[in-house]
Order: sequence, then C-alpha cells, then structure tokens
Amino acid sequence: MTSVNGPHSSGTAARNPVRPTAEDEVAAAGSELIGGPIGRRALLGVNWWTPVRIIALVAIGMFALGMVQKVPCYNGGWFFGATSQYTHACYSDIPHLYGGRGFAIDLVPYFDRIPQNVSGGMDYLEYPVLTGLFMEVASWLTPHGGSSQHRAQIYWLVNSGMLMICTAVIAVCVSRTHRTRPWDGLLVALSPAFALTATINWDLFAVALTAAAMLMWSRSRPLAAGVLLGLATAAKLYPVLILGPIFLLCLRAGRWRAWWAATAGALAAWLVVNLPVMLTQDQQGDLAIREGWKKFYTFSQERPVDFGSIWLIISQRTGDPLEDANTYGTLLMLVACAGVAALTLCAPRRPRLAQLAFLVVAAFIVTNKVYSPQYVLWLIPLAVLARPRWRDFLIWQAGEVLYFVSIWMYLAYTGSGDKHQGLPTEGYQLAIVLHLLGTLYLCAVVIRDVLLPERDPVRLDGSDDPSGGVLDGAPDAFALRRWRRDSGSGKGVAQGYVSWGSSGAGPHGSTYRE
Repeated sequence: MTSVNGPHSSGTAARNPVRPTAEDEVAAAGSELIGGPIGRRALLGVNWWTPVRIIALVAIGMFALGMVQKVPCYNGGWFFGATSQYTHACYSDIPHLYGGRGFAIDLVPYFDRIPQNVSGGMDYLEYPVLTGLFMEVASWLTPHGGSSQHRAQIYWLVNSGMLMICTAVIAVCVSRTHRTRPWDGLLVALSPAFALTATINWDLFAVALTAAAMLMWSRSRPLAAGVLLGLATAAKLYPVLILGPIFLLCLRAGRWRAWWAATAGALAAWLVVNLPVMLTQDQQGDLAIREGWKKFYTFSQERPVDFGSIWLIISQRTGDPLEDANTYGTLLMLVACAGVAALTLCAPRRPRLAQLAFLVVAAFIVTNKVYSPQYVLWLIPLAVLARPRWRDFLIWQAGEVLYFVSIWMYLAYTGSGDKHQGLPTEGYQLAIVLHLLGTLYLCAVVIRDVLLPERDPVRLDGSDDPSGGVLDGAPDAFALRRWRRDSGSGKGVAQGYVSWGSSGAGPHGSTYRE
C-alpha cells in the first residue's frame, strides 16, 4: 500500500520552514522576552544570522555557563574538603581521573597497568576505546609543568574545550536533521540539564557522533550513518541500540539495503577502532583478548547496583544487594524492546526513527542498574527530535535538574559524617522516582504520538519522517495490522490508511481515506 502523500512527502513542506512561536504556546510566551513571536512576513536565513548559527552560538554560550557553574570546584573543591564539590554541585570525573587513571604519569590506556597506589583499585581504564583516545589526546595537550593540582585544572579546561566543540556539533546536527524545523535545536541549546552535566564526564563525544549519525541517516546516507554509529559505540555503548529501531523501520518499509549498509558500516567502524587495542599475543604467541580492553565490559558486568537506579531504591528499602540486578535489568530491557517492536509494526503509520530511538535509549536508562547524571545527555538530542514541544521538554528537564542537585546533596550527606549535612536517603530516593517519572512521562507522550500520528508536532505540516532518510514517504511492505480511525465513530477500522497534515479536512488537519 502506498502513502497518500506519496514518496518523500516532507519535501512539499520544505518550502515552508516551521516557526515554533506559531505552533508552540510555550515558545510563543517565551519569545516575549526578545520581542514576541516572529511575524509571518519575516525573512529567515537571508543573512549571516541563520537559525543554525544562532543555535550553535547559544549552545556554546550555555556550555560556557555550565563551566562557570564549576568554578567553586575548579578553585579548590576538587582538591580540598571532603564534601565541598558536592555541596557546590560542581563535581566532575575529569580532574580526578587525570591522576587516578595514569594520564598524569603518561601511562598508555589499555596497554599499561595502573599502579594500585594511583588508581585506588582500578587496574585499567574502564572506558571504551574511543573515549580513552579522547582522554589521551587531552592529556597530550596538557602541559606537564607545575603542581599536580594545576595540571588537573588545565586537563579539565582542555577537555572542556574539546567537549565544547562536541556541543556545537550536536546543536548543528539536531538543527539540520529536520530540514523544516531548524529552531527545534534551540531546545538542545537552552537545555539546563545539558549545561549542568556537559563537563562531568566524556559522554558528549559519543552524543556528538550519534547526532551526526542521525543527520546522515536523514540525508539518505545509511553507510555514513552506520560508520558514525559504530564510532559512537566505540566511545559509549548505548548508540548501538539505535540499530534496533532502524531494523524495525526497514522491516516495515522493506528497505533492507539501507539496513545492511548501516549495520555493515557500524560493525566495520567499531572493529577498525577496537581491533588494534583488543588483540594481543600471549606467552605462546597466540592471539588473545587484551585485559585492558576487556576492562570496560567486565567492569560494567560486575558493577553493583549504583546511584540513580530503581534497583538502588529496592536495595536500600529491602537490604538486599540485588546481585542479580543484571538479569532483572536485561529482562526488563528485552520486554521494553519487544514493546517497541510491537508498537512499530502495529502503529497506524510507520513511526519516525527519532521516536523509536528515544524510546529504546530511554528504556535502557530506566532499566539500567546505574544512572549517572550525565546520562541525560544521551537523551536530549533524541528527545528534541522525537517530541519538539517546549512544555513536555521542560517538564522532563525539571526532573533531571532536580536529580542533578539531589545526587550531590545526597553524597554530601553521606560524606559529612555525624553532621549529616545534605539530602538524606529518603529524599534522594524521591528524587530518583521523580527523575524516572519524568522520563516515563516523555516516553508516554512519544508513544501517544506514534499511536495518534495527528498529535505528532513534526507531522502537522504533512511531513512523514524528516529524519527518516530512505524511509521518508516510503510505502509499507510489512505491518502486523493497519488501522484508520473513523471520523464519525472514532473506532478503529482495519486495513485503512491515513494522511495527516495541515491541508487535511479532519481534526488536526487529518484526512481519512479508505
């Protein structure tokens, strides 16, 4: 069955860029701070100040504000006082791991074992290879003169400069993924959780590669998208999950060539990065897996229930260490993936890639046995592409900012001895629940958009999937069930199909066909 709009239906809407102040009440209200909603006769993109450039500069500005928020730690909190870095909510792994993982003494990650008196128990770097390379390059750029504190400070600054480049890449990629919606990137640029967590760790590197992969897929370049996903997976594990939604969408559209190109590109890129570090020779001269390379995977497997997870609440409430948390989390993740698969194949209209990618990564975060505050960075670009509405985005962000503050106050509480200054355990557990509820709320809204495509803000102008690339406007080749909603009774009718868009005759611009 073919789409009502025809192949690449979003191309029709490309002549009319979406103005968020015209369709988003929160954006319109917020625009009053800078003069009010944009007029319908305004000329956009006719000078240097294009939306993409504005958004990139705003993102860099917010990133800089996030760096300023870390000043109390830069000036001493990372180095003096047991809980100062927590009470000021300015903790970062970067300066601590500069010395703690051997970069300060020029050890080579994965190849050199870290002395116990340096690492405190970690014998090798516990990060994927491409992130380790990122950390190593930053150490090369850090001058080796001066005190250890000064060098750690410079190391953080060097990493921050490199992560700022990643921030600009993310902002540009998100702004350009949906051709007619460049201003959606402003949600990324102004995200408070993004600014607060950007320099806690090195996650932005993988996020930037993933955002670039989404952009390449939207431009019908599946091989390039796959290569970038493979590189992103070599920097952080979560990007490989996006291959699942790509598979499901290609199954429904029958676009197997694109799927195989993306998968082959991802596998090849991951192997090119990992093989030189992964393989070594044992004492007999045979190839073996290097211990340093395996550390990321063994550490992830053996890590106990940790901060931010639902499993931590259960463990603290019951006194059970939940040694089988890996099994429980894996089973729940598989159930969630099965649900996403059913949603994809049964939805009245093929879901958009960004919607499924967000749902799968969110499921991974919710079921994981640890949630570090910077993990929100994984979701922000996907959330913006999946549900570009300020109200829903800010509701979710409120929960993430609350969690960001709460984890540091909880660590201050547990680290202040008998003084108990900070957030007690019950308060921290409440913050975890609110963070999880915020994420689940956004998931529920995205699922509603999939089931009721006329509620999807991206499709209001008649678009199919602006980030879908070869899938955009493609007819379905396989679906478990096709539905249309009868405009009179509201009941589902099998085997129909629907075109949604501003030119339609039904509610929200929907046109009902048989």
